[in-house]
Amino acid sequence: MSKIKIFSLGGLNENGKNMYIVKVNEDIFVFDAGLKYDNDLNLGIDYIIPNFDYLIKNRKNLKGIFLTHGHDGNMGAVPDIISKLPGVAVYGTKLTLEILKNDMTSAEITKANLKEIRPHSKIDFGPNALFPISVTHSIPDAVCYVLYTEDGAIVYTGDFVFDSTMMGAYKTDIGKLAYVGKQGVLCLLSESFYADRVGHTSPNNRVSSFIREVLIENPNRIIATVLPAHIYRVQELFNEISNTHRKIVIMGKALQETINRSLEMGYLKVDKSRIGTLNDLDNKDVVVFISDEKEKPFANLERIIKGYDKYIKIKETDTIFITEPSYAGIEKRMAVVMDDIAMLGANAVSLSSKKHLLHHASREDLMLMINLMNPKYYFPVKGEYRLQYANAEIAEELGIPKENIVLKQNGDVFELVNGVNTNSTEHVEVDDILIDGNSRGDIGDLVLKDREMLGESGIVIISCTLDKQSKQILGGPEILTRGFIYVKESQDLLEETKAISKEAIESNIEINSKRVDYAKIKNEVRDVLGKFFYRETGAKPMIITVIQEI
Repeated sequence: MSKIKIFSLGGLNENGKNMYIVKVNEDIFVFDAGLKYDNDLNLGIDYIIPNFDYLIKNRKNLKGIFLTHGHDGNMGAVPDIISKLPGVAVYGTKLTLEILKNDMTSAEITKANLKEIRPHSKIDFGPNALFPISVTHSIPDAVCYVLYTEDGAIVYTGDFVFDSTMMGAYKTDIGKLAYVGKQGVLCLLSESFYADRVGHTSPNNRVSSFIREVLIENPNRIIATVLPAHIYRVQELFNEISNTHRKIVIMGKALQETINRSLEMGYLKVDKSRIGTLNDLDNKDVVVFISDEKEKPFANLERIIKGYDKYIKIKETDTIFITEPSYAGIEKRMAVVMDDIAMLGANAVSLSSKKHLLHHASREDLMLMINLMNPKYYFPVKGEYRLQYANAEIAEELGIPKENIVLKQNGDVFELVNGVNTNSTEHVEVDDILIDGNSRGDIGDLVLKDREMLGESGIVIISCTLDKQSKQILGGPEILTRGFIYVKESQDLLEETKAISKEAIESNIEINSKRVDYAKIKNEVRDVLGKFFYRETGAKPMIITVIQEI
């Protein structure tokens, strides 16, 4: 029999950064490895990934990373992980791996152990086996995973929705799901994103009629924001635009590559003659697709609004069409963007977050999944804690005993021995890794604290020159400030700052000494000036002391 541990390194009580671990005896299976975008609280941070030290420490038992689909929230951390674990096996469907390869190229990673999987083809790992099943999401080739163990199946749904109109690479194989459920499911890990929404997500995930209205009611140029990996939405846009006389111009390398790749692989179907060039940008009847890469939401649109884009300038006759509904965490940012568009005199149109939904499971979808799987244990994942709790309430309504419903935070271990909950209190250390720009490493709290101080109170630099032999002050101290005070109106403060700095420096120098303790001087200057500035101004600027000898 087996000892099974299930926990997350990210994804619980948050949106994005999904990474779920299932350890069966000594074998470790990782489901998804995503990122989340920063909410502006961390200055300069582009995105956040889970700390994966656990994988590094246990690399010999790591069977692989199994990706459900090609969205950043589920696979955005993989390039960072590969850079530290170059041999790790990464499993995914054809399109998922193609998107990953593009991310790896951007990260300058040339080698990786990528393994393409096909839905409904079993992968054996000794006594355990994995079985991927097709599910419906906003990107083709999305799958859920069934991990077969000696004690029963563990199912991780990934992101899903039940929508009978979505066919081909978007279609859910309900028959396979029902078959797995009849065999017996030990534990079901199911998403919680829309657990508080009544009814099915479908048909509110489909917006073709709304796109049609926008095209009819706005005869001039339309600039549409598009998420590159939401291929179903791109197809909806293409379908409706093809019924008009308009042309399409695609801006942004990531969006162009995703669309071209999807066309080549047959996931997108469009008349290529309708795709224009930069020469068509200023045409009255063009629809311009713009996208965001690994930046904050609306970053490219904000650049255009501020006039920084060298190709597009917003006109009063333009309509800006935001083609995805807002979600928790970006409402404020979206409101600011819409306001800025209005100030330019242009029209702004967006999808309603109440009427239009993303491709995630609502209450009735979750109920259907639970009924199909009929699990012994139910583990809500993917979403804020209130949504996990709402998901747990759904399971309880359907008859799953409350003691068999698992509500956890990141790092909390759910342990099963011989298929029975041990009520373990074990906790795996978890943390965030903050990524800034092209840096492959964690920025860390100290850097963020420095940025916070600079942003709030500015910087003061004290520079002083000493005689190399006598250690006497030859020049200075000179004071340079940025973002702290208005120099022309603060000469008295600056003169007193010089006097205090000189006294602090001289008090820590022994004349004719061969050695000066510069660390002690810098600490002393920072301490006395910090107290002086706070007393005089109420501010705490960053204080840097530079001392040189000549």
